Amino acid sequence: MASHRQNDSSAGYQPLFKSFATDAVHVGSEPEQWNSRAVVPLISLSTTFKQHEPGKHAGFEYSRSGNPTRNCLERAVAALDGAQYCMALASGLAATLTITHLFKAGDGILSMNDVYGGTNRYFRKIAAEVGFDVSFADLSKIEEIKAALKPNTKMVWIETPTNPTMKVVDIQGCADIVHEHNKDIIVVVDNTFMSAYFQRPLALGADLCMYSATKYMNGHSDVVMGLISLNRDDLYERLKFLQNGLGAVPSPFDCYMCNRGLKTLHLRMKQHFKNAMAAAQFLEADPRVDRVIFPGLPSHPQHELTKRQCTGCPGMITFYIKGKLEHASTFLSNLKLFALAESLGGYESLAEHPASMTHASVSEDERKELGISDVLVRLSVGLEDEEDIIADLDQALAAARMEIKS
Repeated sequence: MASHRQNDSSAGYQPLFKSFATDAVHVGSEPEQWNSRAVVPLISLSTTFKQHEPGKHAGFEYSRSGNPTRNCLERAVAALDGAQYCMALASGLAATLTITHLFKAGDGILSMNDVYGGTNRYFRKIAAEVGFDVSFADLSKIEEIKAALKPNTKMVWIETPTNPTMKVVDIQGCADIVHEHNKDIIVVVDNTFMSAYFQRPLALGADLCMYSATKYMNGHSDVVMGLISLNRDDLYERLKFLQNGLGAVPSPFDCYMCNRGLKTLHLRMKQHFKNAMAAAQFLEADPRVDRVIFPGLPSHPQHELTKRQCTGCPGMITFYIKGKLEHASTFLSNLKLFALAESLGGYESLAEHPASMTHASVSEDERKELGISDVLVRLSVGLEDEEDIIADLDQALAAARMEIKS
């Protein structure tokens, strides 16, 4: 059952997930688990734990295998994802690596063609080099999904919305097609952009939901971490083995920090959505901007799909500024409130140039095919006052306009 809405900015989207805020605050943080009855979960820095007798421990033996603070975080995220299980990893790419180790050389990996540059680099320059059959397709198009599936396909990797061109993939539709082709293919959704607050991939047919928790899930730009959520017992046992065996686990302190970030996730995402909508509407109406891509705008090609599978939109906006590379550079260099920096999803507003920053490792030909041009700008709209965000965009566009005139 869904909860009541608190504002009009997300009208027309899917109902909010019931008790999301309550679960974020309380699940995994129960005081009864500690002898001290601490209301805030403890940071357990111990690497090892005393056993009752040889081979019989009280739930923890070595911190790589399991840690009380990490356990608090994993339980909380599982609840927010509507999942049975969650595993925390050292980074989003560590989560990607761990998932890929479910398969062997010769197995096929089908990925969305427009993905985070680090994911693209891993699949093309690491996974493919060790024998995986890696291919890419536009998974927002049903005909391309069907054409790209092979007899050896073992995993389909969806990123939605995509980074940086904000395409939206029909998760349920894609999962149905893939599982009809072969029920054993594992469908993974990178849910980094949407966060658990706006989208639950597992409820839409995905087998695994993963995050770079560095972004919205933590939300404070001070933790590097990855997460994997799932419901299948068989996959959990295999991934739990890999989590321990590969050893790419986060520190207890980072787990504490991320868990703390979850407590305000619902509040942050509402404001990100509100601010991003205002910024997107401003940019779309501005003659100095060629095109704005934001799933919350009716002009977005998959706006209706977004409303069918999500409860709202994050603070991510991509737009094409009129002019050439120097105009995009002038715009970015003149921003004052927005920091020119990679990453996203923190409370602060960030701006970046994908072609030379986050997607510089993607080949020029591939960038051109995906629409990652020299005039493409990506914004991560933060939690500042709406008027200040728009004023900063306005003055930076004015500076770029002066560049055009000169």
